[in-house]
Amino acid sequence: QVQLVESGGGLVQPGGSLRLSCEASGSIFSINTMGWYRQAPGKQRELVATITSGGSTNYADSVKGRFTISRDNGKNTVYLQMNILKPEDTAVYYCNLKMVMLNYWGQGTQVTVSS
Repeated sequence: QVQLVESGGGLVQPGGSLRLSCEASGSIFSINTMGWYRQAPGKQRELVATITSGGSTNYADSVKGRFTISRDNGKNTVYLQMNILKPEDTAVYYCNLKMVMLNYWGQGTQVTVSS
C-alpha cells in the first residue's frame, strides 16, 4: 500500500511564496515520476509540474519561471516551491506518484492566494 501525505498549503498574499511537500510511504519503486496537480473550483484538475526519479522536470506554461519542483529520492519526498503567487494559483494541490502502471494521489492541500 502506498500513501502520499502533503503539507505546506495555506493562505498567502499575491506576490508571496509557499513551499509544498509530499512524502510517499509504502512499496515505492525506484523508477517513478512524482508531481503536483491542482484543481480550482469549477475547473478540471490540471498538471502543475512533474519530476522523474532521474531528475527530469516538466512544468505547465502558467507556472514556468515561478514554481520549482524538486525531490529527495532517499526520503521519497517531492517539493514544490511556489514564488510570485497569483490569485489564479488558488486551488487544491494534489501530490501524484506514477510507477509502472500504478497511479497514486494524495488527499490534497489548499493554497489560497488573496489579499
